Amino acid sequence: MKKHTAFTLIELIFVIIIMGILGKFGVEFLAKSYKSFIFSKVNNELQSSSSYAVELIASRLQYRIKDSVIARTTKASTIPVGIGSVNNSTTYEVLEWVGYDNEGFRGHTYNAGVYLPTWSGILDLDRGNANNLVSPVTNTTDINTTISNLSGGTSGMGEVALYFIGSGSDITTGYGWDGTTALINLQQGSMHPVTSTGVVTDFVSSTGTNFAGIDVYEYYQLAWTAYAIINENGTLMLYWNYQPWLGESYNDTNINVKSAMIMEDVDTFRFKTIGSVMKIQVCVNSNLVEDYSLCKEKTIY
Repeated sequence: MKKHTAFTLIELIFVIIIMGILGKFGVEFLAKSYKSFIFSKVNNELQSSSSYAVELIASRLQYRIKDSVIARTTKASTIPVGIGSVNNSTTYEVLEWVGYDNEGFRGHTYNAGVYLPTWSGILDLDRGNANNLVSPVTNTTDINTTISNLSGGTSGMGEVALYFIGSGSDITTGYGWDGTTALINLQQGSMHPVTSTGVVTDFVSSTGTNFAGIDVYEYYQLAWTAYAIINENGTLMLYWNYQPWLGESYNDTNINVKSAMIMEDVDTFRFKTIGSVMKIQVCVNSNLVEDYSLCKEKTIY
């Protein structure tokens, strides 16, 4: 006679209870693990994208003409505000500045085994006069080539301006931020539009007005474009290849303004200055994690 064994009713009840306990806490454990994975993934992505954003902005701001930085409340605003009046306010969505030509200044012209800058940043005041500004070692032909390459062939020596280090004028009128070029055309603004002559070391005014009666300083920075960082409804954009000293702005549709998206899902873009030092902050959020935002800051000297 064969004997058959099986679970008793009590054993089955215990098994059901244990499986229920494991099921309840196992699902919670899996849910928490999945949530932790998503949070870690989102956090890493936000860390990476926000770091990229502040580093990219800082890399451009590093070569700013420090006296030229302004802010605007919105992209459509025509009223510029000096950066010193901003004080980290969230009411400003636009950061704008003139950048000097760092690529040309770092060295391009090859001469006798040495790479020389396309512009030296120094004027020989003894050799110059009211019509011609002489800049030793400078090569305006190479300046034109470098700017043409950087702008995709849309800019060159015809868009260049000099900023005399140590000079000063009203920030809204001296750079053309207000949309007018009256002072600049008289060479009385901060930016002095110039072009090349038959001599590669010489600059001449491109406005039809010479430098007679104008304070000319020994040291200068050469610029061919302004830059704008704009928070457009959560999308951070970079604009360049426009010249305020020629009456242009990033809003112009009839010129070759270039733009690039820096990042999306931007919650906050803030900036302020302390003396000549700038601080920027970018905060980003994610739709995958509710009410989660991450901020990155950068100080630029």
